[in-house]
Amino acid sequence: MKRLSLFVAVLMLLAPSIARAAADIYPDPAQAKADIARAIRTAAAQHKRVLLDFGGNWCGDCQVLDIYFHDPRNLPILQKSFVLVHVNVGRIDANLDIAEKYGIPIKKGVPALAVLDSQGRLLYSQKQGEFEAMRNMQSSSVTEFLAQWRPATPGCSTVVVTC
Repeated sequence: MKRLSLFVAVLMLLAPSIARAAADIYPDPAQAKADIARAIRTAAAQHKRVLLDFGGNWCGDCQVLDIYFHDPRNLPILQKSFVLVHVNVGRIDANLDIAEKYGIPIKKGVPALAVLDSQGRLLYSQKQGEFEAMRNMQSSSVTEFLAQWRPATPGCSTVVVTC
């Protein structure tokens, strides 16, 4: 009976993550171009970057990436610095033109990310399937990625001291 109670307690704690993982993250493939255009306008107005997340609702690694996006260490960086767009690639048969435009080799696997500046210019795209095996990675990999690609804070500068 104690084991059953413990199992139920653990299941209740994990329920929000499980529900989010089972949710449809990627919208209808037909809306990708409009979503990207809207994100670029928003990013320009809010001095953010656009983060394109190429994947599909069937993809377990894509679900894990979404869980990591919502990690308490990552969510504040994501919300402050990026406008996130989920680009649905279907069963690797949709929005391939968009993936190609932003340098994402879908054949290397999904999820795959691209970062655009606030004007929609490509700054970075994952070319080697870097997050394709997200299930084997830690949330800290996403933290490092977001920290690396967030825009510089206006008014801040880096001082380099050499001795």
